[in-house]
Amino acid sequence: MQTSTTAAADSTKMEGFWSSWKCQAMELLYWRDLKQTGLVFGGVLLLLFSLTQFSVVSVVAYLALAALSATISFRVYKSVLQAVQKTDEGHPFKSYLEMEISLSHDQMQRYAENTQHYINSTLKELRRLFLVQDLVDSLKFAVLMWLLTYVGALFNGLTLLIMAVVSMFSMPVVYEKYQAQIDQYLGLIRTQVNSVVGKIQEKIPGAKRKAE
Repeated sequence: MQTSTTAAADSTKMEGFWSSWKCQAMELLYWRDLKQTGLVFGGVLLLLFSLTQFSVVSVVAYLALAALSATISFRVYKSVLQAVQKTDEGHPFKSYLEMEISLSHDQMQRYAENTQHYINSTLKELRRLFLVQDLVDSLKFAVLMWLLTYVGALFNGLTLLIMAVVSMFSMPVVYEKYQAQIDQYLGLIRTQVNSVVGKIQEKIPGAKRKAE
């Protein structure tokens, strides 16, 4: 009984954590706090641009050195300040050192189950596409891969990642401001795509879905 109660409490805690994390992510992407979002956006871009110039090992080493320089300098400063003022405030990072950061067995099992679910779903979807369970979906996937060959020829992985980050921090704000106009154009595009797909299904034997 106690085990089930503990598991339920952990589940509730995890749900609250993910809900809080999603809210914070949305606030960042929608620029609710300009200073906080600017720091995160600038830091991520700086990291990505650094990776375009230096290796991953060098960037990680430089970041670790910068963090250590800051923490060591702050620790020495606080120690000197306590010695001069003859106070005993203790370790400046005591609250962080005592903070619980370990994951429970139930949390690790939950992460593993979620990861397994995503991997299995991805494998099933890839099998469905490559073995042509639905001809139209496989053709769409082939067109997407063909377009990605041109994208890959124009941009490398880091450039695409930088563009994705910029889009993540800009598109939500643009969509929120011009939602009505964007939805209208997306509706028109969706109608045209569905019309083209319908014509293809009529002309290609075996392309119609089973539901039809």
